[in-house]
Amino acid sequence: MTRKKLLLAMAIVILGVIGSGLYAIWRHQAGPAPGKPRELVVLTPNSQNILTGTIPAFEEKYGIKIRLIQGGTGQLIDRLQKDKDQLHADIFFGGNYTQFESHKELFEHYLSKHIGFVLPDYLLQSEVATPYTLNGSVLIVNNELAKDMVITSYEDLLKPELKGKIAFADPNTSSSAFSQLTNILLAKGGYTNPKAWSYIKQLIHSMNSVKSASSSDVYQSVAEGKMTVGLTYEDPCVNLLKSGANVSIVYPKEGTVFLPSAVAIVKQSKAKADAKLFINYMLSLDVQRAFGQSTSNRPIRKDAKASQDMKPLDDIVTLKEDYDYITRHKKDILERYNQLRKTAD
Repeated sequence: MTRKKLLLAMAIVILGVIGSGLYAIWRHQAGPAPGKPRELVVLTPNSQNILTGTIPAFEEKYGIKIRLIQGGTGQLIDRLQKDKDQLHADIFFGGNYTQFESHKELFEHYLSKHIGFVLPDYLLQSEVATPYTLNGSVLIVNNELAKDMVITSYEDLLKPELKGKIAFADPNTSSSAFSQLTNILLAKGGYTNPKAWSYIKQLIHSMNSVKSASSSDVYQSVAEGKMTVGLTYEDPCVNLLKSGANVSIVYPKEGTVFLPSAVAIVKQSKAKADAKLFINYMLSLDVQRAFGQSTSNRPIRKDAKASQDMKPLDDIVTLKEDYDYITRHKKDILERYNQLRKTAD
């Protein structure tokens, strides 16, 4: 082979290597190959209201199909632990911070690029969970069944006429129920206060062993007239009010804890670039303003306002959760609750 031909052959090989490398880089930057549909599998305990208000718009904006797997927060975490290779999940959308911090090994270290806009009081000390909305623990009351009863506090739930008529989800599997549990403890004196746990014992007795399987069962059972009172969270209750349901929302006079709901990328995700788009979308100003204007969710950005349908935070007695304590002692709190529940049953 002549020197000229040898150099030409070497050049072709080098160009081929460079070309394949550039193609690989282009594919990495461009995402899935043309013709292959982009999809994110999203695990979510969220209400239908927030899903309807966010998912279709995301799909239209980015051309990414969302496949939802719905269930209680604890149930979905359990599935993610046991079946992560079969689920092929990309995003965990919803649930409070303790679920993410207690299972950090399941999630990618990523926070939204908009994290600096979050209200300082609700900025999580987390490397995996991006807060995107606020939810408070409330009581939902069926006005017809309650009639002339005065229900303004947790203490009112111990009235004899409410025995067996109170709906409460399982805090072992429902993040909103666990938030209610810690809210009650804080409102009644503290997470380890004997008087607070004495109240929990009395409340369990007043519930008469009635226990709901999921958070949605709670507010639906009250709206449908099956239960008089439900211990639940603000978002679906506001939506029920807007739809004309004969219910009232009670912010317990002892105090309400508002907690950030969060979203995170599943560590096993094969579509992390698109998953990051989802995270950033939920904390974008447009979506946060939409929360405040057209949904029953409170935005968490400091430059977005809540809906006029929602009671202003300044008019509600609020309590501050100790994020670090709850993350470290969640298991202890649940064990103590379960023991009281077992005794009552």
